[in-house]
Amino acid sequence: MNAGTRFVVQQAPLAGGDPPFEMCEHKGIGHPDSICDGAAEAVSSALCRAYLDAYGAVQHYNVDKALLVGGESAPRFGGGRLLTPLRLIVCGRATPLPGVDLAQFVQAAAQDYLAAHLRCDPSCFIIESAVRGGSPNLQRVLAKGTARPRANDTSFGAGFAPFSPLESIVLKAASLLRSWAFREAFPAAGDDYKVMGARIGDELHLTVALAIVDQHVRGIPEYFDIKSGIAGYLHDSIGFSGPIAVNALDDPRAADESGVYLTVTGLSAEHGDDGQVGRGNRVNGLITPGRPMSLEAAAGKNSLAHVGKLYNLLAHQIAQDIAAAEPTLHEVTVQMLSTIGKPVDEPELVAIRLVAGESGNAVDREALGIACAKVRLQAIDQLSADLVAGRVSVF
Repeated sequence: MNAGTRFVVQQAPLAGGDPPFEMCEHKGIGHPDSICDGAAEAVSSALCRAYLDAYGAVQHYNVDKALLVGGESAPRFGGGRLLTPLRLIVCGRATPLPGVDLAQFVQAAAQDYLAAHLRCDPSCFIIESAVRGGSPNLQRVLAKGTARPRANDTSFGAGFAPFSPLESIVLKAASLLRSWAFREAFPAAGDDYKVMGARIGDELHLTVALAIVDQHVRGIPEYFDIKSGIAGYLHDSIGFSGPIAVNALDDPRAADESGVYLTVTGLSAEHGDDGQVGRGNRVNGLITPGRPMSLEAAAGKNSLAHVGKLYNLLAHQIAQDIAAAEPTLHEVTVQMLSTIGKPVDEPELVAIRLVAGESGNAVDREALGIACAKVRLQAIDQLSADLVAGRVSVF
């Protein structure tokens, strides 16, 4: 990292209190958009490992485009049928692997991910690869002999810390819904869920959309008993006393399956929704319209050279480091800007905004912010290694 990086630290006056409202959401592992993110990132990691084996170094690739075309189903209490399978298309660019059919490689990596993370029958999915070779010009960002990977895009990343109470509750609820303890307590709960949180003043409210699997439910009364049990379980387990609405569209007067959120596979994509990479959670697991965000789709991007992935992760890590080191700060936001072709550890700009919760030494805080940023930039190789190994979530 050289002197080409500009660091700008803005210190805001003391925080004047939280805004009157707030909202945020998390899309669960089985949400159509999350399925696309997860599959694309699984292909990314698999390509990195294969390139290391074949070439001794990661090559140029980006597989950050994926589309989930929903299927059709006929859910029935006690067990229905999937009429049309779900179609997952993974698209991108990748350097060929010697002796390997790239399409089969992509399909296998995506299939392995789905089998490992979703409980529905893997045959529910048809997987198609639309991954082609990459531009020779872009392949130069990872050229042999280059001391450091170069940014393959002009882009920016954004991050913040610490989480608000609402953001923390949403993440806590999402983690519970994904846990094996919850799944064992409620076998009828599917893998597709979404948690939406809202705050007005001091009042917090959660709305949960959760696919219910038809084979585990015998009728309308049992369905609503399960739904009530899930709301109670959430209240007790996450320590949240506010209102929780589960499957708010359900009609309590429904006479059959058409009035409730019932599925065959536990996924809304079987009939009700489709998905795309980048439409779901940001790299911190949340969608936060009131916070700084980048619209970059991190999942599937090159783990060594694509700043749309690296800088979004780094921005959050830097913000978290600063907030942890200086707890008196009310809010920390970090934005990082790249220039295509520059080494990835030399961003064009690192802009840090510090909002004080109480008075303190402004000079010390500015120095802390820059120091935290430099430490993370110097360790960018470790971040890439963690991404290749699947140790860092990007959605």
